[in-house]
Amino acid sequence: MDNKAIANILYETADLLEIDGQDSFRIRSYRNAAQAIENHSQQIKEIISEPKQVLAIAGIGKGMLQNLQELFKDGQLAVQKQLLEKYHPSMLQLLKIQGLGPKTIALIWSAYKVSDVDGVEKLAQEGKIRILPRMGEKHEAKLLKAIADYRRISGRFLIDAAETEAEKLTAYLEKCPGIDKVTPAGSLRRGRESVGDLDILVTGKACASEQGRQKAIAYAAQYPPLMDVIASGDNKISFHVRSGMQVDVRLLPPESFGAAMQYFTGSKAHNVALRQRALKMGYTLNEYSLATLEGEKPVAGKTEEEIYAKLKLDCIPPEMRENLGEIDLAEKHALPRLIEQKDIQGDVHMHTVETDGKNTIEEMARAAKARGYKYMAITDHSKNLAFANGLDDKRAVEHIARIREAGKRIEGITMFAGIEVDILADGELDLSDDVLAQMDLVIASIHTLFDQDQTERLLKAIENPNTSIIGHPTGRIQLRRDSYRLDMHAILAAATKHKVAMELNAYPDRLDLNDVHLRQAKQAGVKIVINTDSHHTSHLEKMRYGVLQARRAWLTKDDVLNTLPAQKFAKAMKHAW
Repeated sequence: MDNKAIANILYETADLLEIDGQDSFRIRSYRNAAQAIENHSQQIKEIISEPKQVLAIAGIGKGMLQNLQELFKDGQLAVQKQLLEKYHPSMLQLLKIQGLGPKTIALIWSAYKVSDVDGVEKLAQEGKIRILPRMGEKHEAKLLKAIADYRRISGRFLIDAAETEAEKLTAYLEKCPGIDKVTPAGSLRRGRESVGDLDILVTGKACASEQGRQKAIAYAAQYPPLMDVIASGDNKISFHVRSGMQVDVRLLPPESFGAAMQYFTGSKAHNVALRQRALKMGYTLNEYSLATLEGEKPVAGKTEEEIYAKLKLDCIPPEMRENLGEIDLAEKHALPRLIEQKDIQGDVHMHTVETDGKNTIEEMARAAKARGYKYMAITDHSKNLAFANGLDDKRAVEHIARIREAGKRIEGITMFAGIEVDILADGELDLSDDVLAQMDLVIASIHTLFDQDQTERLLKAIENPNTSIIGHPTGRIQLRRDSYRLDMHAILAAATKHKVAMELNAYPDRLDLNDVHLRQAKQAGVKIVINTDSHHTSHLEKMRYGVLQARRAWLTKDDVLNTLPAQKFAKAMKHAW
């Protein structure tokens, strides 16, 4: 049972406890533990026999330790089993429907023993919701609309799609008279790999008066991609855009903008910890300001920096705000200098028209040079990917020659000749060792047979002396395909031994490795290479998503090999790191 599975069990238990109307502190303890385990770099199964190590994880107390021990002993939690016997698991879906809270769900269950979305929808269509206590015809109609909305927008959105929506809306809102600043917050600002909805914060003169805010809200309501307005109030409007994404626009006076940025950026766990710290120091912290407890006199709120400073903390980068120890580091002035996009010296995973790319060697090289890179690599596919017109030994050797020739013609950038070679079912690489030895770097990747456990397959590829990097190591495609089964601990141990780097594939639908695996790699001493896996010159700009992911894992430039100058990077690709 891995950390993700454990966290899911704890999250579900918390939801069931909430439906059951149990103590909020108990519910919160399950959710806090779930988040801590989900983000922990070491597998709980490896340390469950060492209680002190488990208790050292923030968010895990003695009671939760007993739950975890029970989970590993019996394969289930007694409390979860009891709640699942009382309530059907499909009831968890109902909590995701806007306006349908635990009390209403419990009421519907008590009256009709219905616990699924289809069943509740049928009750509403038959007029059976309106006759329940505290219900009515209007509530029933809202419920039907909420269920329809849930079916339409229940999915999440990749970070690049969310960023595009935010950029378009920002450009529109900035044209409104009296609006000076528009900033995305929430999970997008923290660099999460997928986003459920958008939080957009707005400030300026228009936000200082009720009349100004109403004009701004009316302006936002005319946004062309807007599909329907969910809610509109004094300082907020919520709506769906054509993609189905929900957007919450909040209007704030300038003196509260920093407090709102801190609050709505999150995460929830980080904010709770920060509010607790504020209380201990005699302050109260909310989305409007940091204020004194007595008299509630504001002492900070205009900027995030002044809020953190007043709490005797260095300002914590948004990507780190997950309550994973960052507050302690900020107190000690020991926050790491996170990697930045300007640190990246080259992109070394890209494809050309020789296989399934859309541009030539020269076009990819000139695009990389235009981005300010000092080096780049062409890494077309090998022959096992027949649909991509992959290279066999003969074509690969010819391709090396073409890359080296292009490198002589294009000045100002070093061009490496590489390959993305398939890892075959038995772990062998798809080209001969003689040909691979001629490459400046070899990215070994899995593209087929995803159903089997991939550990041995990857271990054998890592042991091949020609392998420089393992490409998109877990094989996931976000929102479409889960990671394949593997023992990440064993793979990272082998990568450390053989000095093989792990790729952080920056393309938004992969972002593979994820932030948890990246933290594991850092702890294991494995180096990372951030690549875009570009198949077109326009894809090179995706590098920023990889950098965001690396920042979420607290990586510095020292953890990432393609921050090195060209000569040192070339040596690293031959296991000299």
